[in-house]
Parts: sequence; C-alpha cells; structure tokens
Amino acid sequence: MLVRQAALKALDFAGLRIFDYTAGTDLESSLALIEVPPKAAHGEAWSRRSDKYYLVVSGEIRFSLEGDEFALRTGDFCLVERGKRFDYRNDGPAAATLVLVHTPSFDLNSEVFVT
Repeated sequence: MLVRQAALKALDFAGLRIFDYTAGTDLESSLALIEVPPKAAHGEAWSRRSDKYYLVVSGEIRFSLEGDEFALRTGDFCLVERGKRFDYRNDGPAAATLVLVHTPSFDLNSEVFVT
C-alpha cells in the first residue's frame, strides 16, 4: 500500500489538520499526520480501544498525560495507553507536526472526549 499526502484531504478537528493515511482500511493499526497550528489544542480525551503513539516530527507541543504536563520537542515520543487521559496544545509561535499511530486502529466511537 502506498499513500501520498497530496492525495489526502485534511480533516479539520478543532483547528488541528489531520491527514489519515489508513482511513477506510481494515488494518491492525492506523496512522495519521497531525498539523498543530499555533494556539491550537486537542481537548482532554481518552480511548476505550487504542494505545496512541505520538511522535513530534517538528515544533513543540505542551502535552498532558494523566495530569502530568511536559513539553514535547522534535524527536520526542509519548505513549498514551488505552484508558489514560491526555490533552495537548501548541503554545508556540510556529506550527508543530505529530505522527500518530493507534493500535488497534482508530475507531471514533471508541474515543471519549471530555467536555
């Protein structure tokens, strides 16, 4: 399987631009690229189904995992295990880019968004 980013349509999720490389497939894991503009944020959430693997490929993100907050910079990685609460935001002046892998694959109905 080969997927070119130019062939994907970005999904807007609360200001985040998400490129889902495995949408519509029946794979064990899923992969997405997330562009996080300055001041954009992913609100608190957790997954009933998947572990989430976040890799910062550019920029810096303020990440919170189970209430502990830290900075993730280019090359840093964070594992969010199933059931663990997390959120993140870009407080910096430049966009950040994340690679996200879900295992098992992403299922919107299994995601819980805290309001």
